[in-house]
Parts: sequence; structure tokens; C-alpha cells
Amino acid sequence: MGKRPEITTDKDVQKKMVDTGQNIANQIKRGDNPAITLPVRNLNNVYFDKESKTIKLGDKTSQRQFLNIAHVRKFMQTTLVANEVNKVLAEKATVSIRDLYYAMKHTIPGTQEESFSGQEESDPLIEDLEAALDLLRENMNLIATPKGRIAGNLQVKDGKDIIDATKMGSSGWAIPSNVEPEKIEIKNVDAEYILFIEKFAVWNRFNEDAFWKKNKCLIVTSNGQPARAERRLVQRLQVEHGIPTYCLMDADPWGMYIYSVIKQGSISLSYSEDRLANPTSKYIGLTISDVEKFKIPKEVTIKLNQGDLARIKQMKDYEWFKKKEWQQELDLMKEKGFKLELEALSRKRIRFITEEYVPQKIKNNDFLP
Repeated sequence: MGKRPEITTDKDVQKKMVDTGQNIANQIKRGDNPAITLPVRNLNNVYFDKESKTIKLGDKTSQRQFLNIAHVRKFMQTTLVANEVNKVLAEKATVSIRDLYYAMKHTIPGTQEESFSGQEESDPLIEDLEAALDLLRENMNLIATPKGRIAGNLQVKDGKDIIDATKMGSSGWAIPSNVEPEKIEIKNVDAEYILFIEKFAVWNRFNEDAFWKKNKCLIVTSNGQPARAERRLVQRLQVEHGIPTYCLMDADPWGMYIYSVIKQGSISLSYSEDRLANPTSKYIGLTISDVEKFKIPKEVTIKLNQGDLARIKQMKDYEWFKKKEWQQELDLMKEKGFKLELEALSRKRIRFITEEYVPQKIKNNDFLP
């Protein structure tokens, strides 16, 4: 796929929706079988681009046809999504993906058939439109529930309000779902690096200890698997202001995979990783090798389960985990047979993670690529 053109106005996005509808109408007028062309969004059409160091979507496409019994329901649902998005844009409104689902849900006249049986049917169709029209969900004025937090010397303009992330108290600034430049303007930032922390509880320790103030950084949490907003904001800070990102995750296959999503993107969002991935990110911890290095008591380790072992095997085969440092770390995890949570560092001392562990890792450039 080519480089996505910058979309900055609702009018631009509306035109894409109208053009899609007009294309279907023209097919019907010609007596053709109406069809929508969509990129194939599965592992067989995803590759790791070594030049950009991000996960990309390939060029394979498929057609969703109206006169195909296997496609007709999804064809109808796809047109409903496009139509409802067009209404949202026309009203200059912003709605949640949950709102969108309910706005489209109805019983089809003359039948007992529901247009959507659940939100799990509508959400993937939004992603289909994103991929097909080179848009982001945020361009379509659709948002998800925000969950990320940030603290540090950062001032942004959100609508008419100036937000100062140094003055957001113990909870930090709640990162909104849409952080595109036309919605969130970065007015000022003074930080040497971003510390991306997997868990809110651990982020809270760093915020309470004023780590961002003492170490001139920004601290961000995704509270688990990162949403688009956190990834996009961090990418903007890196691209627009040259601020590097260090990621602090659990020493388990799931935390390490979350890091890889931040760094080079995810398979499911491969069509949009040019605006989400942050390939210069580095992994600051936690690692299995830290147990010996920092003399962490073995009592706080957790035995690997079958799901963990299966995930390790899967990750070792991914192109983006082929670097020898990652292969060695994953092999060590399997050999030792345990994983480790960031909270385990509290066994050493409550503030060990903020006063010793992270500062020492940064000082020694002790990162995984």
C-alpha cells in the first residue's frame, strides 16, 4: 500500500464515503453484481518491512459481493457502517464505536433478522473501511473508550483548552481517543525520553515518586494492551520532537509482545502502522536475565503455563523477534521456566524500580532492541 494522504477535514472523509456509495450505485445501474473491494487483512497478507521496520499490509484484495450468499450480510452491514459514518460527519459530531453500533442496529423490514447481532460484527467493518479508504477511525470521528495516562512537562491544546500534564495530579492527563494534529496540538514539551509503562499500578508508582520531574521525561501508561491513542501520541512526540521511547513491561510473552506492538505495530492494524508504530523504541525491561543481575528473589517468579510456552514459540518465529538478543531472552525464559511481573521488584524495596532499576538501566544503556 502507498503512503496515506493526509486527511484533515470532515469534508475530505465525507467525499470518500459518498464516492464509495456512488460506486455501488453505478454498479447497480449497469446491472453488475455490486461489490466492494477490500484489502485482505490476515497473516498471509502481512509482512515485516525491513526498511521502515514496521508491520505492513500487502497488496492482496478481495471482493465483498451483494449477490453472493456468503457475502450478502457483510455487504449490507458494510454499507450501513459507511452510511452512518457519513451521517456523523455531516452532523459534525464525534461518536463512540458503541454509539455507532446502536445507531445501526435494527430489525430488517419484513423479516425477523437483526442488522447486527453484536458489536463484534460492526467493529471489524470499521477497520475494513479504514483499510479500504486509507483512513483512520479517528478521521471518521469515531472514538473508543480512552484508557491511557501521561504525566510530565507537556502542554497541549485540546479544543479551546490548554492542558498542562505537570498539573494533572495523581491520575495524570487522560489521553483522549483522538490525538490527531487537527484535534490535539502539541504546544510545548521538554523531555529527554518517554517511558512507556505497561501497567497503571506501576505508572502510579512513577508518578507518585515524581520520576518524570527528577529525570526530565514523560511517563505514559496504556493500562495493558495499548490503544491507538497512546501509540499515536507517542509516535507524534518521537517524529515531531525527536523524543526516544523506552518501554517498561512484564517479563512474560504478553508484555514483550505489547512492546513489539508499540515498536513495529500489530498484525490486525497493519494497514495503519505508518501512523502508529514507533520503530526507534527500545525495551528497558523487565527481563528474565534481570533476576540474576539485580538479585531478585526467586520466590516472586511465576511458573510458565502452556499458553506462555505456545506464545514464546510463536514469537520466536516472527520476523520482528529474530534479532539474537530477543531469541536469547525468549530461550532463557523457556529454559528457566518462569516469568516475572514488574510489581515483583517491590520485593527488593518499594521504590527500587524508580530509584535504582530504571535509572541504572538507562545509565548503562541496558536495552533490548
